[in-house]
Amino acid sequence: MGNRTVRPSDAWESLFRAQVSVMRDLREEFTGVGISMNEYDVLFNIYRAPDHRLRLRELNRSVLITQSSVSRLVDRLVSRGFVEKTEDATDARGTIVRLTESGVRAFRKAAAVHTRNINDHMSRALSPEQQTQLHELCTALLQAQNNYVD
Repeated sequence: MGNRTVRPSDAWESLFRAQVSVMRDLREEFTGVGISMNEYDVLFNIYRAPDHRLRLRELNRSVLITQSSVSRLVDRLVSRGFVEKTEDATDARGTIVRLTESGVRAFRKAAAVHTRNINDHMSRALSPEQQTQLHELCTALLQAQNNYVD
């Protein structure tokens, strides 16, 4: 790769284009698991929360789609029996979303496929050391963004 200096905008474009390209492939490989990538993102965020429960407000901050899309998507997941919505006992204006047993099973099934596909893509392109470096770089970028105060 050499010692040339890369502009921040070039680094960003490279990261962005790689992510879009890999995501395109992952979306194609995701077919047949019974849920969409956006549904998976919602289930993933609820699954990793304690007791598979999360405030809707927190879910909106965590997912990769807009707030109005999250509400509609959660309602679809409720109608499919994957998620339950309840009032937040600590905040009358809030809503808690929780995975049902069916939701946990659907998530785990999709996660197995998704993880295998990600592992295949990453292992083909990057050595274990490069994967560690990528993780550290992206974590640093995310932490800097989260700590940024306007």
